[in-house]
Amino acid sequence: MSLHEDRGRAESFGVAAGRYDRARPDYPPALFDAVLGPHRAGLRVLDVGCGTGIAARQMAARGASVLGVEVDARMAEVARARGTVVEVAAFEQWDARGRLFDRVTAAQAWHWVDPVRGATAAAAALEGGGRLGLWWNVADAPSALRERVGPVYARLAPEAHAFSVLLGSSARPTPFGVESATGALGASTDFAEPVVTTFAWSRRYSRDEWLDQLPTHSDHARLPPPVLADLVRAVGEVIDELGGGFEMAYVTYLVSAERLAR
Repeated sequence: MSLHEDRGRAESFGVAAGRYDRARPDYPPALFDAVLGPHRAGLRVLDVGCGTGIAARQMAARGASVLGVEVDARMAEVARARGTVVEVAAFEQWDARGRLFDRVTAAQAWHWVDPVRGATAAAAALEGGGRLGLWWNVADAPSALRERVGPVYARLAPEAHAFSVLLGSSARPTPFGVESATGALGASTDFAEPVVTTFAWSRRYSRDEWLDQLPTHSDHARLPPPVLADLVRAVGEVIDELGGGFEMAYVTYLVSAERLAR
């Protein structure tokens, strides 16, 4: 099963939409410089899988006019409460009603979209010369933390081990979705050849901040509640033993492609 076909996992985030909005990291300023370009005032952006509006708010703060599309009504409700206009639909079935945009974006969401149908829908929503920008964060936790939490996951939640942000992400050369996105865009006659750009940055987490984020990841959210509680408690003990916090290194991968003239 392709990741976008696992709808139970794809639509699990709304269970804790408020926590997701509070705990998930945002994105580095250099990314938005690349995505939006220098002339941002009034730029029309369609943000696919906008979730609770984390990326949408960052783009709006830079002068863009952002419309979100989100499959989960619970996530959309939080986004709207924080000022983002959202239409609830799966992007592959979303009706643009003749509207065109200068940018179509997706922040850590495109792997939940069928890459071929998504490319077609994005092309239909973009002005000629507009751009599609898809991005993902890959985390690389400090080695001392990875070494200590590895046995914790193996013992308490082996099913989450391979996808843990603390463990699995650093083992993947590129994030979920990059290969399928570039393949679909490269095969499309609507887009120029896609380009992959990376942005390195970091964020410091306290123990409580990291434990607040853990249940927002789909692999963790689907654990039985007692297992998740034991896992969160054990990870917290490790972070306490290592000083109560840590610096997480991130690399954001951006896949961008220009919409060819109509």
